[in-house]
Amino acid sequence: MIGRCILAVAPVLICCPLRAAEHNPARPCRKTESRAAREPCHGCVSRAFTDPGTAGTAVAPRFPTEPDPPRLAETGPRPKAVAAPSPEEIQRSLRRGVEFLSRRQNKNGSWGSAQRTKDLNIYAPVPGAHHAFRAATTSLCISALIESGDRSAEVSAALDRSEAWLFEHLPKLRRAAPMAIYNNWGHAYSIQALVRMLDRHGKDRRRCKEIRRLIAHQIGMLGRYECVDGGWAYYDFRARTKKPSGSTISFVTATVLVALDEAREAGIEVPDHLVRRAMASILRQRKPDFSYCYGEYLKNSPMHPVNRPGGSLGRSQVCNLAMRLWGNPQVTDAVITTWLDRLFARNMWLDIGRKRPIPHESWFKVAGYFFYYGHYYAAYCIEQLPDAEQPRHRAQMAQILLRLQEKDGSWWDYPLYDYHQQYGTAFALMSLARCRPKTAENSTSLPGR
Repeated sequence: MIGRCILAVAPVLICCPLRAAEHNPARPCRKTESRAAREPCHGCVSRAFTDPGTAGTAVAPRFPTEPDPPRLAETGPRPKAVAAPSPEEIQRSLRRGVEFLSRRQNKNGSWGSAQRTKDLNIYAPVPGAHHAFRAATTSLCISALIESGDRSAEVSAALDRSEAWLFEHLPKLRRAAPMAIYNNWGHAYSIQALVRMLDRHGKDRRRCKEIRRLIAHQIGMLGRYECVDGGWAYYDFRARTKKPSGSTISFVTATVLVALDEAREAGIEVPDHLVRRAMASILRQRKPDFSYCYGEYLKNSPMHPVNRPGGSLGRSQVCNLAMRLWGNPQVTDAVITTWLDRLFARNMWLDIGRKRPIPHESWFKVAGYFFYYGHYYAAYCIEQLPDAEQPRHRAQMAQILLRLQEKDGSWWDYPLYDYHQQYGTAFALMSLARCRPKTAENSTSLPGR
C-alpha cells in the first residue's frame, strides 16, 4: 500500500491521515488509574506507557501481567464456510500473476512509474515521492516473485534486473519534502525484499554480505525518520522537522515492525529503542476490541467511523501481527482467529471501497488501498495459528483472491499513477502463495525461521 489518505485540494489530492475537520477535541479519560495501568485506554495515553518526567514521551510498554485479552477482542462474527480451491487452481492463478509482473517490469529493472495520471491525483512532490513509490513497489514485486517459487529463466532474469536496480537506487531514498515521508514505505518493504534475497543468494557469501549491509542501512534510515513520539508516519503536518513531528500512524508503524522482525530473524541487529517506542505507540491506539485507531491524532475520537471495527479491518491484521511478533502476550490465537473471521465475514466493508478513486469516501471511511494490503497481512496472521486451524482461513482467502483476479492476471484496488496494478498483484501473489497446501517445495519460510 503505497498511497495514503487524502484531502482534496484541486487539482491535486493532499494525502493526510484524515480530514482535519473530523479530528475532535480531546475527551477526558474515564478509566481509573489501576485499569489504565493494565490496559491501554483508547481515548488517551495510558500512564503505563508514558514517562511523567518527559512530557508524554513514549517509553517501553509494560505488558499486562495477565495474558488474557479483553473479552471484546475475542468476540465477533463468523463467516460461512467455503470450499477450498484446488492446488491446481491456485497455481494457475499464481502463474498468471507472475506473468503479469514479468510483462510489466520496466527496462531498468524497477516496477511502476509516474504515468497514467487522473484528474484527482495523490499528492506526490517530485521527484522524491515517486522515488519512494517506485522503491516500495519494486521491493514488493521482488518479494512476490521470490515467494511464488517460480524458478523459470524469465523470472530469474527479472529478479536479477530488479535487484540491480534496488542496490543502485535504494541507498539514495529520502523523504520527498518536509511534509511527505513516503520513503518509510520504501525502507520497510525493501527490508523484506532484501531478507528474501538472502535466501536466494544463500551460497554467495559476498553478495549476502552486501545485502546485510544494505538492510542495516535501511534500518538506520528508519531510525532517522522515526516520529518524535515513536513509530512512523507518512506525513508531518505539524512542525515538519528533521525528526518528524507528525502523528504516528498505527499501520505504518506495524508495517515497519513486521519488516524489522524479519530482519531480526535473519540475524540483523535491530535497535531495541525503536521497537519499544513503536510498540508503545500502537498500544496507545489499540481499543479494547483490538480495533486500532488510524493514527494517534484520532485516539481521542475512538468512535470515529475509521476507528470502528469496519474501518479497522485493513489495519487490525497488521497491528495484531506486529504486536504478536514482538512479544505482546495479549495477541493470542483467539484474537488472531476473531479478526480473521471478522475480515472474511465483513469483507464487504473493504470491498465496497475497492477501486474507488477517492480514498475514504466509502463506509467507515475505508480507502481502496487497504484491500490487498489488509489481506496480505491476514495471510501472515493465518501462519501464526496452529496447523489444524489454518485450512479454513486459507480457503476463505483463496476464494476471495481467485474471484478478483483481473483478465490480464493482475489485482488492483486503488488507481495510483502506474503503481497500483504492480503492488496490488504483489500483495495478492504473496497472500495466495500462503494458501497453498504446506510442502517443503512451496514453503514461504524466511531465513532464520
